[in-house]
Amino acid sequence: MDTELRRPLARPMASQRATAPLSGRIAVPGDKSISHRALMFGALAIGETRITGLLTGEDVLRTAAAMRALGAEVTHDADGTWRVAGRGVGGLTEPTDVLDMGNSGTAARLLCGILASHAMFSVLTGDASLRRRPMRRVIDPLTASGARFASRAGGLLPLAVEGARDALPLSYRVPVPSAQVKSAVLLAGLNARGTTRVEEPEATRDHSENMLRHFGATVHVETAGNGRIITLLGQPELRAADVVVPGDPSSASFPLVAALLVPGSSVTIPAVGLNPLRTGLFATLLEMGAAVTVANRRVEGGEPVGDLVVSGGVLRGVDVPPERAPTMIDEYPVLAVAAAGAVGTTRMRGLKELRVKESDRLAATAALLTVNGVRVEIEGDDLIVHGTGTAPSGGGLVETHMDHRIAMAALVLGLIAEQPVRVDDASFIDTSFPGFAALMGQLGATISDI
Repeated sequence: MDTELRRPLARPMASQRATAPLSGRIAVPGDKSISHRALMFGALAIGETRITGLLTGEDVLRTAAAMRALGAEVTHDADGTWRVAGRGVGGLTEPTDVLDMGNSGTAARLLCGILASHAMFSVLTGDASLRRRPMRRVIDPLTASGARFASRAGGLLPLAVEGARDALPLSYRVPVPSAQVKSAVLLAGLNARGTTRVEEPEATRDHSENMLRHFGATVHVETAGNGRIITLLGQPELRAADVVVPGDPSSASFPLVAALLVPGSSVTIPAVGLNPLRTGLFATLLEMGAAVTVANRRVEGGEPVGDLVVSGGVLRGVDVPPERAPTMIDEYPVLAVAAAGAVGTTRMRGLKELRVKESDRLAATAALLTVNGVRVEIEGDDLIVHGTGTAPSGGGLVETHMDHRIAMAALVLGLIAEQPVRVDDASFIDTSFPGFAALMGQLGATISDI
């Protein structure tokens, strides 16, 4: 395995209550969802794709390594630009070794879609956390394309894939909102004759659709109630297209919430992606009374982008509707931290999907708050946080369960708690937000190894 991808040792960390307002201007890493897709679509295009702003966390490095193993040339220039010399749709070659996707469910599930329509044999695996995450949700629809899968009981990794020789186009209704499942089906449809159709009951992030168009595919989207129907014409000749990756809104949520909770703070986070199917957290925080504005709105690489300007202030508890979940599924842990510092009760509804993320995020989020003196309840798939508007006691040790977002949310909580908040392992933060502690330190936060 490349030395840059070796799994780190456990790294306990702690954060302490801020003694002064957070202030400054920081750029967060590139959007993880878009970074994965830029590498994959670049590998499936003809010509050389140049990518700037790519996230260099371990999750994305795993995708880069997988694309190399499948025959694409992927290089990283000294100026930070990534170059992908693609093989064309259907042109990838059989890997000679197992494809280890580390901690990335997005990479594993999307790659299943690509592999399903290539007539070759491959094996996917991942770390202990990823090997517990369900893959049946992509195995079932992709089997209808003609691909064959062999997995552990329950559809768990490691997973062997024998791609279809002549892949069939798919027509599939996604049973639960999932951009990963939708994208896997669309990726399989790229190398199938005819039209692939995906119906989703609720609209989910549409980075795949946007990027498919950017690379020259024919994609149509129509509204159907609260959801959408996406159709893709198969076997296009994708053309190399440069990609500018915006700042990840999920990563931006951590310094954003920290600035809202620490009194007197003033923080600017430039060039953050503002795709409307990713901004549920921002909408919720505004309902809570957050002082967040957007400056310098523009469009880059087909995605809306803007600079977030954040000021500290008083937040109030709200009721978050279940239909908002697909637009903020990764942000609930840090929203729960915001709710802990708010006045009144916040109820987050319909969080079933959190149970099958890097950890059982619903249980892990409740636990991180409880161990630090915040009153929390789980009722069915709802998370209820009782905020008092005062500093929580803190002092707890949070079990992160190999989940980067639980680790970062806990460290943000420590910035307002009476006693330091500790996490058992922060090493997995690098999967999505390399340099998190140092960047927060630039704003005045105290986050350090213990």
